[in-house]
Amino acid sequence: MSRIGKMPIDIPAGVKVDIKGQDISVTGKKGSLSRTIRPELKVKIEDNQILVSGGDNDKKINAFRGLTRSLVNNMVIGVSEGFKKVLVIEGVGYRASASGKSLTLNVGYSNPVEFKLPEVVSGSVENNTTIILESIDKEALGMTAAQIRAIRKPEPYKGKGIRYEGEYIQRKAGKTGAAAAA
Repeated sequence: MSRIGKMPIDIPAGVKVDIKGQDISVTGKKGSLSRTIRPELKVKIEDNQILVSGGDNDKKINAFRGLTRSLVNNMVIGVSEGFKKVLVIEGVGYRASASGKSLTLNVGYSNPVEFKLPEVVSGSVENNTTIILESIDKEALGMTAAQIRAIRKPEPYKGKGIRYEGEYIQRKAGKTGAAAAA
């Protein structure tokens, strides 16, 4: 049985959960999210907790039970607290600026890169080198952060590029003078 799938999800104060068949909608102070779950799984509310059931004998369905529980939990956390990701830009002359729903990134290309943020993600820039992304949808936030990071991935020699805050970049040694002369 799925260890994560059998754990209940506590519903915090101010969050409203509606279940209609296979459709789940969660509404809170930050907004509302909805999702359709697999037909083999059942979701119910008991004692101010959400329970996901089904797939006790089937290994594949049991795996989907854990996934569904995690997705619903992320919906509850998103509408009550929200999610945040921080990206750091490193490199001489590398910088970013935000205006409305777009980011302008100067990361070593001949022209600045314009990146349009999705509707559910908001972004701001601090000190020209720190991009802060916030959203109630964890999936959209992670995808957006990955797309921004892919514009200029951190390189292993000097560490220049866009990386997640707290991400460690394994450094490589460059060419030595003796090898270059030969």
